[in-house]
Amino acid sequence: MRILFIGDIVGSPGRQIVSDRLADVVSQRQIGLVIANGENAASGFGITPRLADELLGMGIDVLTGGNHSWDRKEILEYMPHQPRLLRPGNFPEGTPGFGSFIGTAKNGVKYAVLNLQGRVFLAPIDDPFRKADAELAKLPADVDVILVDLHAETTSEKVAMGWYLDGRVTAVVGTHTHVTTADEHVLPQGTAYITDVGMTGPHGGVIGMDREAIIKRFLDGLPARFEVASGDVQMNCVLIETDDGGERNAAGRHRARSIERLRFRID
Repeated sequence: MRILFIGDIVGSPGRQIVSDRLADVVSQRQIGLVIANGENAASGFGITPRLADELLGMGIDVLTGGNHSWDRKEILEYMPHQPRLLRPGNFPEGTPGFGSFIGTAKNGVKYAVLNLQGRVFLAPIDDPFRKADAELAKLPADVDVILVDLHAETTSEKVAMGWYLDGRVTAVVGTHTHVTTADEHVLPQGTAYITDVGMTGPHGGVIGMDREAIIKRFLDGLPARFEVASGDVQMNCVLIETDDGGERNAAGRHRARSIERLRFRID
């Protein structure tokens, strides 16, 4: 099976390029499952119920989140009713929403998506490593593909999670920094890995925001209102191919055969 993971969707430019390009990519690349991080879809900060519905309606099967998941207050009541919109599962018990989702892909393969958030330079929430253990232990035996989105700041925490889960999940992909890394590879026990998928949105600013306001903030240190940038709109993704009929990993799940970086631009 081929899985497309779309990096952090930022604002209306990010949503527009997904609308423009996703259907063609799915058709041309024979994609069976589409996952995207959508925590910055609403003007660069958070996501609203309307935008979640819009993105899911474009053909995205599961939306993951991160530290901006709750920036829009209206999402708090929506999340418990939309299991395909995830937030990091290692937030404390009682946090609205879901940290994982189990579904069936177009080819009939049962899959799970697990959303976690790192703790280095981010909120001191529950341990993502032990939370991963707990969530994996709860999955039914017939789940053949497991993808983990680790929304984290540092490369070290993400790399460590990749090694920690190697052989137990199909893929570990990093999000949050909005800068694509060039370290995509399949780990020895069959887990596809990349430190950061990158950003889907305007690259003419500073990680999606208007560059003038960001530069001013660095110069004077004063509070500023950030707006979504414009120019050089890209959809950064990874394409993961699983070995559906071959050797399985130590946990009995499908191994990853390959992981490839993809980048699309608005013509």
